[in-house]
Amino acid sequence: MLNKIKRWKNQSSSSELRERMLKIQEHQIPSHIAIIMDGNGRWAKKRALPRIAGHHEGMKVVRKITRVANHVGVKALTLYAFSTENWKRPKLEVDYLMKLPEEFLGSFLPELVEENVKVVMMGDKEMLPAHTRNAIEKAMEDTKDNTGLILNFALNYGSRSEIIEGIKEVLKDCKNGIIDENELNEDIFSSYLMTNGLNDPDLLIRTSGEIRLSNFMLWQLAYTEFWFTDVLWPDFAEDHFIEAIEVFQNRQRRFGGV
Repeated sequence: MLNKIKRWKNQSSSSELRERMLKIQEHQIPSHIAIIMDGNGRWAKKRALPRIAGHHEGMKVVRKITRVANHVGVKALTLYAFSTENWKRPKLEVDYLMKLPEEFLGSFLPELVEENVKVVMMGDKEMLPAHTRNAIEKAMEDTKDNTGLILNFALNYGSRSEIIEGIKEVLKDCKNGIIDENELNEDIFSSYLMTNGLNDPDLLIRTSGEIRLSNFMLWQLAYTEFWFTDVLWPDFAEDHFIEAIEVFQNRQRRFGGV
């Protein structure tokens, strides 16, 4: 009897989720959603598990959220996977985090190819271990012709560094006569950033109750709608993702106007 009740609850929940997914598609879907995936370590600590267990669970959530984002028509999904500051963490944890792209893409890549998802990455690849870099590059190569959801991993990424490097490139091109400094504007400068080719995010989601940007897309998030939740990333489910979109659809975006 308990099993029957459990199955009924699962079916009921799935049916409700499908209805919500259909309903949000009647309105504007955020074209680009960025997520700061936070709370893996705390999730593990609450269960007396090593921190890497939280990261492993978090990887499963990436798979689920990528699927639902693709299904409802999100054009780009940027995931903050590893920041330039994360190298300060214990070596064991960093080593494990560097293995996750290989493990994740090794099992999920065939589905990404089949579902027309295009994998890209922003961040400094040169500092990544060879096995991490190879896994990302293989996924990018195998999906380069896909035209569906863009799955953008921010890996070894830091926004301040990105902006500084962009400024250096602008100065170099001004010096070489490639661009006129008097014609420099926001659109031109944006083309020097790692998100060149992507629209700025419409919606930023951050999990685990933290309310800060943590050096993430500081230029690109100027007019993005923010949605924060106390839910830890390993507990973040499809219905939370849909809720964030529902909240977004009920906001008025004025971009400085009235």
